[in-house]
Amino acid sequence: MCGIVGFIDFKKKTSIEDLERMTHTLTHRGPDAFGVEDLNFDHFQIGLGHRRLSIIDLSEGGKQPMSFKNHWICFNGEIYNYNEIKKELIHLGHTFESTSDTEVVLHAYVEWGSSSLDKFIGMFAFVVVNTVDNKIFCARDRAGVKPFFYYFKDGLFLFSSELKAFHEHPRFQKKLDKNAIAAFMQYGNVPTPHCIFENCFKIRPGHYMELNIDETSFQRMSLAHQKEYWNVYDGYNQPKLDLSFEEAKKKTEDVLSDACNYRMVSDVPVGVFLSGGYDSASVTALLQKERTDKLKTFTISVPDIGLDEAPFAKEIASYLGTNHTEIECTHKEAIELIGDLPYYYDEPFADSSAIPTTLVSLAARKHVTVALSADAGDEVFAGYNRYDYIQRYGQKINKIPSFLRTAMAYGMDRIPSNYIPVLRNRYNFHNRYEKVKGVLKNPSEEQIMLSLSQQFTDRQINDLFKSKITSLDTAYFSEELEEKYFSSLSYMMAIDYQTYLVDDILQKVDRATMTASLEGREPYLDHRLIEWAARLPDHYKYHKGEKKYILKEILHQYIPKEMMDRPKMGFAIPIANWLQNDLRELVEEYINSEKIEKQGVFNVAYVEDIKRNFYAGKKELDVKMWYLLMFQMWYEKWMN
Repeated sequence: MCGIVGFIDFKKKTSIEDLERMTHTLTHRGPDAFGVEDLNFDHFQIGLGHRRLSIIDLSEGGKQPMSFKNHWICFNGEIYNYNEIKKELIHLGHTFESTSDTEVVLHAYVEWGSSSLDKFIGMFAFVVVNTVDNKIFCARDRAGVKPFFYYFKDGLFLFSSELKAFHEHPRFQKKLDKNAIAAFMQYGNVPTPHCIFENCFKIRPGHYMELNIDETSFQRMSLAHQKEYWNVYDGYNQPKLDLSFEEAKKKTEDVLSDACNYRMVSDVPVGVFLSGGYDSASVTALLQKERTDKLKTFTISVPDIGLDEAPFAKEIASYLGTNHTEIECTHKEAIELIGDLPYYYDEPFADSSAIPTTLVSLAARKHVTVALSADAGDEVFAGYNRYDYIQRYGQKINKIPSFLRTAMAYGMDRIPSNYIPVLRNRYNFHNRYEKVKGVLKNPSEEQIMLSLSQQFTDRQINDLFKSKITSLDTAYFSEELEEKYFSSLSYMMAIDYQTYLVDDILQKVDRATMTASLEGREPYLDHRLIEWAARLPDHYKYHKGEKKYILKEILHQYIPKEMMDRPKMGFAIPIANWLQNDLRELVEEYINSEKIEKQGVFNVAYVEDIKRNFYAGKKELDVKMWYLLMFQMWYEKWMN
């Protein structure tokens, strides 16, 4: 795991000091080694920078940037099947100087070009420069585990694992894209392939770019230059498999076990995040059953904010026989971390579970360099509550006359969620209360998905912003699922795989683990698993109100059902209480009329209205307030 950075400068004015500064902004991603390469040509200049976290081949043999046959590579990630690919390349006449997977990726690209991507099992973002043909090749893994940002303006092309590197180049123009800000206020992140800055983008998951290195080529560069080599819809747009549940369960376990075991390949200590839920317990169980040595497992608890799965995780760890570590953090530690979030999340990001995810990463790094997590279990095996809602209530809501649904939503607008007895004390009730209003107004599958994903509706966004906003084209509006394979469950899961998973979950985990110089690995993101699971009949995943049914049945072979049967907790943060108490001073500092007026982005009166209503008792506005606070803190860090 590493950080990559680089440039192509058609004006040839970038200094080696500029490149070094850009590279050093990623030290947290790679504290073990540093390398830069400055390549000069007649009409352009290329710079490559790398920060290394040594995982495979700890020697100098894995140093980057790396060259072979007039090709240079900067690589971030891990290719778990690199030894099999290496054997194939040796058979074709290749020789190797190291045992690193980076060298295998470079040779594979030289041998097979873009087709090499089809061979890789892993997570990656990399750049290859061909100094003879003057071409640059940029690629991102299928699921989008590893980030890749790029920028082009006025003869300058930049790329990096994180945006903060761009700020160190003297010609980078950090002009805000207000449509991207609006998208952030709706989703809590800026959806791929867009970026918070103009002229700046992300490579989509499962895509690559191949460009001639000449200024004319880059001036014509658009999102259309991103070419697809893999798409999650390729799995969903196939007939469902005709096999028994027992056959499906056996094959699913085999595929998941293989994905887990691949991710244990390492020359440094490896651990597993164990939360006590089905996803992480299944990863732990499948790995431990194959081993006599004890796995290292880690669990975080912040008991004074109600986040404490430690007792459940401890029971599971004891049953499976792992070497378990409980990490207890205080309320104070969690609060103090908030001030650091805008630095590590250098594009606006508002998932509050970044706080406990960062805390557990920092603590685990004291024991291991690699940690497996269970992200994407919900997207692959139908684990989210919203899937349950649409299965249970979608048709029922549609049968309610529209005038009655409108009246119900109007009534909910008039009655704050905090006035609802009993329910107001339940987990995440206030946020769900707000989302139900949107579902009542339009209960189509597309609108339900948007209502459950967005915090601000389009109408509210237009009220929030001073200037007119245009909605960005994102995967939330995908129509790639063919009608003959359409089901509400497949539709929602495929959308989540390309949106919430990429821009929220994976961004959160990448920045949190890299903050601690810890490599995170996700077995559920093995592309072979989603390709298999997408073709399973829906009722194998969601069965009579039971989410993740097939996964649960697999796990119950190794852990008793009664030990696992309890409500899903998640990394829930008590946002409303924090904003009303511990963070009140922070709110007043950042969400105030003077600063908002000076920025010229938001409608001051509308923001003040949200703030006033929240503190008057409308707790359902807590996430909107949190999004505003996160943007304001990011703006202060990166725009002032």
